[in-house]
Amino acid sequence: MNKLVLVFLLNLTSFCLFAQNPMQRPGGAGNGQQMNGRMYGKVVEAQSGKPVEAASVQLIQSRMDTATKKRKDVIIAGMLTKANGEFSLENIPLFGQSKLKITAIGLKPHEQTAAFELKMQQGGDMSAMLNAIDKDLGNIKMEMDAQVLGNVTVVSSKPQFQLGIDRKVYNVEKDVIAAGGTAVDVMKNVPSLSVDLDGNVTLRNNTPQIFVDGRPTTMQLEQIPADAIESVEIITNPSAKYDASGGTSGILNIILKKNKKVGYNGSLRSSIDSRAKIGLGGDFSLRQNKINVFGSANYNQRKSISTGYTDRYNILDQPNTYMHQDDNSEMVGNFQFFRAGLDYFIDNRNTLSASTNIGNGTFRPESISKLLVDSLYTVKKTSYLERFTNSEGTFKFRGAQVSFKHNFPKAGREWTADATYNKRTNINESLLRTDYYDYPSNTLAGQFGQQQNTSGTGQSIIV
Repeated sequence: MNKLVLVFLLNLTSFCLFAQNPMQRPGGAGNGQQMNGRMYGKVVEAQSGKPVEAASVQLIQSRMDTATKKRKDVIIAGMLTKANGEFSLENIPLFGQSKLKITAIGLKPHEQTAAFELKMQQGGDMSAMLNAIDKDLGNIKMEMDAQVLGNVTVVSSKPQFQLGIDRKVYNVEKDVIAAGGTAVDVMKNVPSLSVDLDGNVTLRNNTPQIFVDGRPTTMQLEQIPADAIESVEIITNPSAKYDASGGTSGILNIILKKNKKVGYNGSLRSSIDSRAKIGLGGDFSLRQNKINVFGSANYNQRKSISTGYTDRYNILDQPNTYMHQDDNSEMVGNFQFFRAGLDYFIDNRNTLSASTNIGNGTFRPESISKLLVDSLYTVKKTSYLERFTNSEGTFKFRGAQVSFKHNFPKAGREWTADATYNKRTNINESLLRTDYYDYPSNTLAGQFGQQQNTSGTGQSIIV
């Protein structure tokens, strides 16, 4: 009986000592060290069982905020999992329930409750309680996060004007104003170029050479549709590659469109201007394996109207005179342009190409000029005349090109060889009539007429 009472008193004493200071480690009630625990485990993928590296592991407890007097979630421990998926959270308070939160890229977030199971076994054995403060959470499985993303469209475009080492490049696709026009309309919008009323282009007060796809051409600018042009290169200091016989006048290299996208591609265009003249065009391409076939066609109607007047006083020569001239002109016409070609990609660095272009058109300009010459005094008789000009011009051109290009491993270096054939035919008919009148009675005093017919054909082969 005495032994039983003694055992009971010892157990009661141990329990009382532990209850008086539950947050102190065994082995000395006076050491003042707080009693904390550790939680550890491993994060794996649920499907494959592979460890999850760099997953974010956080242990969260709800605590009272002394400032707001409200409870809030506080992160009491956290880390990233190791390469083998393992984690270990230390210095965790033994009492209170916590929430374990794990997140990883491509996996669904995982949450679970976590707490230490501090239960004393019968007979006062505290070894199980001490073992409980080192808690193994086991393998925590995370499910794959399968999400369907919306379609992503990446849109890119070239700048309208680019500066290169030896040239300036004007991208025509950005030029909405020139759509439906000719190459002359394109040149009017190109910086550093000047275009007069007759469509003549100058570069630094000189007339540049016109190239098409890097080779000289017999085509005139008004014969090239703007819709067929991809870009214009302004080369002020041509290298030996271009055989620039024009000296320092420079080169305008017109790059025509050529689509190299894989599969079937095409586009259609139509336009109408303020004078009810239409423009139609289309492009197509087909690229399969090593073959790329491309083509384009354009039809444009044109109508232009211009007016002008000139007043001139002559006070240096005798007799002093005054001249007034009114000019009115109108030009209507149409032209067609067709281009087709083929690229054969021998390998990644060698390409063999062949292309042809055909074009023809008709232009009918008409103009009326009225000229009045009067004396500032009554010394010279007044004269008045009217001049009528009617013309019709037709043109045809044919061209073909065969080329080979080899790209070297170093970017920007290439070797090309090509042969170009061009043929151009022009026929012009014009009638000039001048009517002379007595002024101010405006009676016809005489007529003068002149008819002029010209034609020409030119061919060139460049290798």
